[in-house]
Amino acid sequence: VGLLLLVKGADWLVTGASSLASRLGIRPIVIGLTVVAFGTSAPELIVNLFAAFGGSVDIAIGNIIGSNIANILLILGISALVHPLIVKGGTVWKEIPFALLAMVLVWLMANDILIAGGAANILDRIDGFVYMAFFIIFLFYTYGISKTDGKADPVELLTLRKTIFLVSGGLVALILGGKLTVDGAVVIAQFIGITERVIGLTVIAIGTSLPELVTSVVASYRRHADIAIGNVVGSNIFNVFWILGVSAVIRPLPFSAQNSFDTLIAIAATGVLLLAMFIGKRHTLERWQGGAFIFGYVAYLGFVLFT
Repeated sequence: VGLLLLVKGADWLVTGASSLASRLGIRPIVIGLTVVAFGTSAPELIVNLFAAFGGSVDIAIGNIIGSNIANILLILGISALVHPLIVKGGTVWKEIPFALLAMVLVWLMANDILIAGGAANILDRIDGFVYMAFFIIFLFYTYGISKTDGKADPVELLTLRKTIFLVSGGLVALILGGKLTVDGAVVIAQFIGITERVIGLTVIAIGTSLPELVTSVVASYRRHADIAIGNVVGSNIFNVFWILGVSAVIRPLPFSAQNSFDTLIAIAATGVLLLAMFIGKRHTLERWQGGAFIFGYVAYLGFVLFT
């Protein structure tokens, strides 16, 4: 029930917020990178807030790392199978590298023992504030895009009353769904004897990524590659710099060796996405590459579940 509320709440929020942004004259690529990305990342945010306040740090970390891996390998993989995704040059040279930087910083800042000779590996409050500062830089960058980006596909305009209803109703559903999801995930982990990390990386990460999946697949089917790619890349940047940043500020997050390994997988997935832009048809994620992404994700899930 929690996951259903998260998905429906995010859907309402994205629809309402996109309409509002379109009314304000914001370009679709910017809506994909900010409004839609933030809306579809809202489940991760709400889940992480409840997890951080409740002390379930493995769920908080696993949710973000797992969602970023699923966003690239699973969601972009499926989207590319639906229709090859033609990626703008700005996304290839700026947004994807920025998403890669986000994951590299997580690994560097969380490995205090290896990098700085610290007493323990932890994402502390200072790390959280640094991530949030990068998030502000990203917002300024997207504002710059709104002034220079070329013509793109329009976003549906709704009545003001319907827009307000969808935004407010979506927020309520997200908050209630987040509480139910975290509580249920902790009980499941305890009942079947698996770690909160595995629950965070699998059930919660995939569940909270469902809005990204629906948004990107539908956008791909409708040939709106701007929204499909911008949604995923923007969500990954939001997940680290905003959601993980806020979570670390609320409660410092101890980082285990398993968390470090998962982060390396997320770095590799983002790096492969960047390389894919120069393999085969330039600046295009082709169907065969999408299939390879999905295969890689299934292999990663098998490793997590059976090791």
